[in-house]
Amino acid sequence: MAEVRGGGESGDARPQLDEDLSEVSDFLHAVGRQIKLLREQAGLTQKQFAKEVGYTESLIGAVEQGKRTPQRELLEASERVLDARGLLIATADDIEKAKAKARVRHPEWFRNYASLEAEAVELHDWSAYLAPGLLQTEDYARALFRMRQPVLAEETVEIRVAARMARQEILARWPRAVFSWVVDEGVLHRQLGGPEVHRGQLERFLEIGNTRGMTLQIMPMDRSENASVAGSFKLITPKGRPQTGYIEMQTSGRLITDGEEVRLLNTRYGTLRAQAHSPQDSLSLIEKMLGER
Repeated sequence: MAEVRGGGESGDARPQLDEDLSEVSDFLHAVGRQIKLLREQAGLTQKQFAKEVGYTESLIGAVEQGKRTPQRELLEASERVLDARGLLIATADDIEKAKAKARVRHPEWFRNYASLEAEAVELHDWSAYLAPGLLQTEDYARALFRMRQPVLAEETVEIRVAARMARQEILARWPRAVFSWVVDEGVLHRQLGGPEVHRGQLERFLEIGNTRGMTLQIMPMDRSENASVAGSFKLITPKGRPQTGYIEMQTSGRLITDGEEVRLLNTRYGTLRAQAHSPQDSLSLIEKMLGER
């Protein structure tokens, strides 16, 4: 399989190489056809089936067409509703294997950072425009890749989403690294992907903020000062190695290893945390926004 460019936080990447995604694409189409056949044998329309499993009709349609990766929860619900006799549950494991096989190298400009992130014992992130990549829901990440210009093929979008979700495995690793994020309030109001995707992302922020060992703070828009209006950045400490900074712009990223530059980013991040809402007030703000929707 040719290299799939996973992209940085925004989903941007340099011009694509020719990609052979047929193996994963054909597999997703086959799973979709299985679900459609079982649904029709059960005498259910897409709308009826969607209601039974608790998902939208449009998502069911996309899964049946092989355009969306069915998650384990959907397959388990489908197994129950369609009485698939274990077929769809077995498919869930096969999908995970296929996604793992499809995960290939990140673009060259993002690769060095990704390797450091995978072995991080400490990671701090200031995000001014988008939800941080490690906190993005699958639907939010998919929306970012689908809105990219030039337009990406649906198969390519799915592979890139899988690559991003794979990065998030470090959040579940134990012993847990030290994580903190400061996110601009504007990110909470930017409904990328639409209201449903937006709500899911807000719920994800709330989940992370309530997780032991993870700190999420929101930078309010009414602050008269902001220590980093110049853009987003990260500070990452790999195991047994010095702390490194990382900044990203469009189709390029830069690791910052100079001690003085890293020190300045640390100072800037400390100021951002002091300017932002406290972790508890940040969660209260998100809960309030969710209650209004």
